[in-house]
Amino acid sequence: MAKHSNEKGKWEEMGILSRHEILATRGPRLLGKIMLALLVIFVIILFLPWRQTIPGRGYVTALRPEDRPQTVQNQIGGRIEHWAVREGQKVKRGDTILIISETAQSYFDPELPVRLQEQLMAKKGSESAASQKMAATASQMNAMQRGLGIKLNSATNKVRQAENNVSIDSADLVAVQRFYEIAKSRLERYEAGYLNGLFSLTDIESRRLKLQEDNAKVISQQNKLNNSIQSLQNARIELDNIRAEYEQSFAKAQSELSSALSGKVSAQGEISKLRNEISNTSIRRGLYVVRAPQSGFVVKTLKAGIGENIKEGESIATLQPESPLVAAEIYVDAMDVPLILNNSDVRLQFEGWPSVQFSGWPSVAVGTFAGKVSVIDLVSSEGGKYRLLVRPTEPVPQIDQPWPKQLRQGSGVYGRVILQSVPLWYEIWRLLNGFPPSLEAEPAVQVGAK
Repeated sequence: MAKHSNEKGKWEEMGILSRHEILATRGPRLLGKIMLALLVIFVIILFLPWRQTIPGRGYVTALRPEDRPQTVQNQIGGRIEHWAVREGQKVKRGDTILIISETAQSYFDPELPVRLQEQLMAKKGSESAASQKMAATASQMNAMQRGLGIKLNSATNKVRQAENNVSIDSADLVAVQRFYEIAKSRLERYEAGYLNGLFSLTDIESRRLKLQEDNAKVISQQNKLNNSIQSLQNARIELDNIRAEYEQSFAKAQSELSSALSGKVSAQGEISKLRNEISNTSIRRGLYVVRAPQSGFVVKTLKAGIGENIKEGESIATLQPESPLVAAEIYVDAMDVPLILNNSDVRLQFEGWPSVQFSGWPSVAVGTFAGKVSVIDLVSSEGGKYRLLVRPTEPVPQIDQPWPKQLRQGSGVYGRVILQSVPLWYEIWRLLNGFPPSLEAEPAVQVGAK
């Protein structure tokens, strides 16, 4: 019995040891199952969609140039007399920022506009006198033209009359010369008849006397014709003298008219110059008050004190426009620029706003804001990076939030330009091989943020 009991105890002890050995072999199986499950999960994860992105850093700015911080400049030089604002103060367009006084000696006279008006009236009088002189000279020239017409008619008539006298005297000379030739022929016939005894000596002497009378008439008529020709020449000379005198007088009057016109034009130029100076003086006096070009906040005054001189065009204060159209200015690498399109979606993280960003799954990001690419620079900035301007988009209700109103220009921002979706395995393979994201662009998909 004792022996049987010992054998039974041995068998029970061996059974207990076997059971322990069997339980010890279940651990590797469980580990294998877990590893297999993890492998399946890993394979599934490899086929999950992954959103490709392009990172970039930058600052908050304004989309429109007029919304960005600007410097207020004075258009004229002067001396500071009064500051009407303080730093951080809100101003409206046209509000007074600074009052200055004159420092240019040519504008010291407080009655300068009155003096300029007096000079203007004097120049207007000179212009009026020149106009009257021009009118009087024009009337004189008209009278000269009328007088010339009368004198020319009279001189022309004298020339015609002298020409007629020459014609008459020429005809009379011809007639007298014919009478003389006839008398000379008769005398020759009478002398021949006297030799033949046909005529007496008395007849011969009568004919000789007649011939002398006719010769005297020829000489007289010749002299008369010469006088007529001389009178014609004198008449023509007088006609030419009248024309020469008129041309001389007319040229003198024309010179006086041109001188009067020159004086008038010069007076008009002086009048225009004085009017311009009066206008400039009036505008300059209005520039003694430097006003805000638009509504905004005085960020910083660049000049200080009272009585300090400032130069023309010098900056006196920095103004931040009110209610700017905020945008994000981010910089990306040159190799990523060809992958970015206008209106590409962007997720932004602003400094000072807690957020959790998941690069491949923007839909589960927390504290990010939506935007779209508005401008892509055509040239690189310093450092070889390209600037993107990202504008806000209309937030999707219950998905996106509008950009914070507390954003200030110049604060930091981190953004990711959203590209197309690819499997996770493809993204891992691309990164291991150093390939760029895919160039194929998908339609922009609005992704949400919690």
